[in-house]
Amino acid sequence: MTTYADTALHHSEQGWFTKSEAWLDRKGKGAWIAAMVLGFIFFWPIGLALLFYMIWSKRMFRKSCSSRKSWSHHGMHAMSRTGNSAFDSYKEDTLRRLEQEQTDFEAFLERLRAAKDKSEFDQFMDERVCAAKGDEENGSAQA
Repeated sequence: MTTYADTALHHSEQGWFTKSEAWLDRKGKGAWIAAMVLGFIFFWPIGLALLFYMIWSKRMFRKSCSSRKSWSHHGMHAMSRTGNSAFDSYKEDTLRRLEQEQTDFEAFLERLRAAKDKSEFDQFMDERVCAAKGDEENGSAQA
């Protein structure tokens, strides 16, 4: 837990650029784009610099500027051990159970797909047989 003094000290150590970057990140991608457009309107090199910075820092292609950690980082963090053996064993059991449920669900979906495929094939064969009988009846009626 941080105190107000620690927070104030941390903010006073940051430069204007870091503060501006953090403020724009909190506002989202729209704020970055608005700042870039305003930069182009007032003084084009600023807009160009913001555009290059957004591309270089990958802010332009991210879903949200405020999420600095990727999902893979969260996944790796979820797999790390906490040091508490009771919690770690609980987490392992829960993850193992979820993996088993996912495997069972995928097998269930595969059985559903196979049943649907068989049903569609049977329907096709029935229609084919009916069409062949209809052709036979039409051929014998014309003769």
